[in-house]
Amino acid sequence: MKLQQLRYIVEVVNHNLNVSSTAEGLYTSQPGISKQVRMLEDELGIQIFARSGKHLTQVTPAGQEIIRIAREVLSKVDAIKSVAGEHTWPDKGSLYIATTHTQARYALPNVIKGFIERYPRVFIA
Repeated sequence: MKLQQLRYIVEVVNHNLNVSSTAEGLYTSQPGISKQVRMLEDELGIQIFARSGKHLTQVTPAGQEIIRIAREVLSKVDAIKSVAGEHTWPDKGSLYIATTHTQARYALPNVIKGFIERYPRVFIA
């Protein structure tokens, strides 16, 4: 099982079971996606998608559970990449500030100015 296969099945669902549209959105080929989906199904020994001829018609009950877990796995992979990025580039990222009007107007401008000078690659919102 490969992460790319999990991405493909999630994206097929996101594109309303349209493999051609999925391929276009992922800048790859339709046969490549179809092959990877079949390989994953063969490896798992179940059908993720029900078919009518060459067309996907619906997500099977087992497929629904697999897609749910695949989304979780892909989310965790993104979280791992984010943690690695924070340690690779600790001075890069985003900082979201919630404050009162008074603090925003009087106390924070100089602090934010100094922060931006020290950490120019951090986005502040």
